Amino acid sequence: MTQLEIAFETVINVFHQYSVLKPHPDKLNKGETKQLMEKELPEFLKKQVNPKGIEELFKDLDTNKDQEITFKEFMGLATQVLIATHTNLHNE
Repeated sequence: MTQLEIAFETVINVFHQYSVLKPHPDKLNKGETKQLMEKELPEFLKKQVNPKGIEELFKDLDTNKDQEITFKEFMGLATQVLIATHTNLHNE
């Protein structure tokens, strides 16, 4: 597998590592989302201005408002983090 394919597989595996913790095995609830972000994205969270960032981010990601985050919805977060990281790399 290429580096990019490995990176994609890693993102999928991390999502599932947290999504299987509660009732629906392929969705993240608020607690799972918070746990994932705190453990897997601590640097991203440090740079957030809003202290209620995870709660508001969860609401933004939950596009169908079912109180769970699907993988497709989660990819919105992944995209935001990748863009922010790319921007930060060019600003250093």
